[in-house]
Amino acid sequence: MDSDLEKLPAVSEMRAYVTRFVAQLTERNRLPLDYSVVSLRLVDLIVDGLRHSRPERAQVEPFLRGLGAYTGEVMVRRAGGRWVDLDDGQRELFGQAAGVRMPDGRVWNPIGKVANRFESASEESLQRFYLLLHGRARRPVAAL
Repeated sequence: MDSDLEKLPAVSEMRAYVTRFVAQLTERNRLPLDYSVVSLRLVDLIVDGLRHSRPERAQVEPFLRGLGAYTGEVMVRRAGGRWVDLDDGQRELFGQAAGVRMPDGRVWNPIGKVANRFESASEESLQRFYLLLHGRARRPVAAL
């Protein structure tokens, strides 16, 4: 993983971070990470593949963060969410500084959802998370 992708950036840089992550991930693989809701099923499968070799979470943490940021960017592009800086209570709860606020004001933690998928396997589907997501825009947001 590229060193500039090791840590999550500021909220204002999240889209560029995700773009670099997707470019790096798809550089060697023909993965259809196109910011569609359907592509979240692929994120589920990628995380399952990571789990298969049973690495320590610290070994794959940057990769999980990137997949979580990708999931968040799908929420931003498809459901009308926006990246936000979390307040102190949310940072403590989520264990990070960024989340996605939906049009109804709810804040979600897609980065944590990917980590949960890694820890809990199929009990935490990213595609299902999106499809059951409260607070999405009533009409799908056009891809940017």
